[in-house]
Amino acid sequence: MSKSIHSLMNQCDAIDLANHIKQGDISAAEVLKASIERLEAVNPELNAVAERLYDTAAQAPTTDGPFEGVPTLIKDMFSPVKEARTTNGSHALGEARPGLDDAVVSRLRASGCRFIGTTTAPEFGISYTTESARFGATRNPWNTDHSAGGSSGGAAALVAARVLPFAHGNDGGGSIRVPSSCCGVFGLKPSRGLVPSGPLVGEGWGGMTTTHAITLSVRDSAALLDVVAGSDLGAPYAAPIAMQGYQSSLATPVRKLRIAVVEDAGPFALSNDAKANVLHTAKLCESLGHDIEMVKFPIVLMPFFDAVYNIIAPNTKSYLSMLGDMRGAPVNDEELEATVRILLREKGDISAVQYTQAIEHIHRMGREMAQFLTEYDVLLTSTLAHQPPQIGDIHVTDDSLSLDDFTQLSHGYSPYTAVFNATGQPAMSVPLYWTAKGLPMGAHFVGRFGDEVTLLQLAAQLEAAHPWKSRIPSVNACL
Repeated sequence: MSKSIHSLMNQCDAIDLANHIKQGDISAAEVLKASIERLEAVNPELNAVAERLYDTAAQAPTTDGPFEGVPTLIKDMFSPVKEARTTNGSHALGEARPGLDDAVVSRLRASGCRFIGTTTAPEFGISYTTESARFGATRNPWNTDHSAGGSSGGAAALVAARVLPFAHGNDGGGSIRVPSSCCGVFGLKPSRGLVPSGPLVGEGWGGMTTTHAITLSVRDSAALLDVVAGSDLGAPYAAPIAMQGYQSSLATPVRKLRIAVVEDAGPFALSNDAKANVLHTAKLCESLGHDIEMVKFPIVLMPFFDAVYNIIAPNTKSYLSMLGDMRGAPVNDEELEATVRILLREKGDISAVQYTQAIEHIHRMGREMAQFLTEYDVLLTSTLAHQPPQIGDIHVTDDSLSLDDFTQLSHGYSPYTAVFNATGQPAMSVPLYWTAKGLPMGAHFVGRFGDEVTLLQLAAQLEAAHPWKSRIPSVNACL
């Protein structure tokens, strides 16, 4: 493989790479071969790949899509790729291979993407660290003693390590934004209903889950949103789509914004690094002409987390029941990890009334947050309360842990992100701060429902003012 192709891939985002392929500077086959070499160079240290799909990627038909020939990976989490193994991070699924694509996977395929594999995730996505009995720990390319975050940890690790410019992810409580923060890359969670969940999922976790990507550049995230946005047939939710297009909107500078800034986490302690991250980002925004106002976080957290468990646990129990029916044998506790067993033990048998009350709770929160954002354009917090955790620090292996202790361990690390899955607003993690130990921490911005454009324009402004592309982790694929 020519070193010049690797040099090109070291510098290119997905838009650039697609343009080079269209212009004939390089071929899709050369890019595919180089991306495989890059993945194999770093995966022994990162453990970010669930399954390799090299042969099917090589056989993919040519398209006239905007990302023709661009390699990527799909997260192995409720996002089936036709004939690829689907595990959802669990031993319980065995070697299941679905016969159809997820709606977003289908749209990415039509755009010309080549799927070279699937990425690791924790069991059923219920963790902020990508550590599982099925795949082991996915490690952070900035320091392999630390986690890549979760649940889209495999995706974030590979993008940060410069294997490829973007990877698919999904987010039910922070699963795009948390690993983006841990790995120093960009991650946008779209508004509820903007990106489809079908055809197999109607409303994941009561409408809290959504899908998009983890990217190195802001414009790739915008261009990918142009590809995947828009409800699929029969979707239960729909969000407004930017008529001018998301990538095109970046040609317009962001207007002056009123930004509410939070530097406390209610019942959870923020580390000094998290506080410094927020203040650093607030000052940067102020220097760019935006108005900054310090505020208290507008949502009471502990009742919210209880409502979340009352939604996730019954949904998980329902899924496991369906899985048992499909495979002809019930899923037993020995096949499941401690986190899932705790949730099922504590909340798996709640009443229909309790479930309905939990749904109503998050809907009230959505209205409260919408009202709050009539006074501000954007809310800023730290994505995480602490630096990326060391391997094992927040991975639950003891199912005797109480739900309160689990909450302190999990949401004490990520107190904010899940709130906006419940309320439905778009949110993003932007890599603007590194600790003294060289570990990234993202700044977390939340916008009004359906207003991804403002967030993307702000992110592009921040990217230009405080670029992160030149920051490359110690484990990298820059061959």
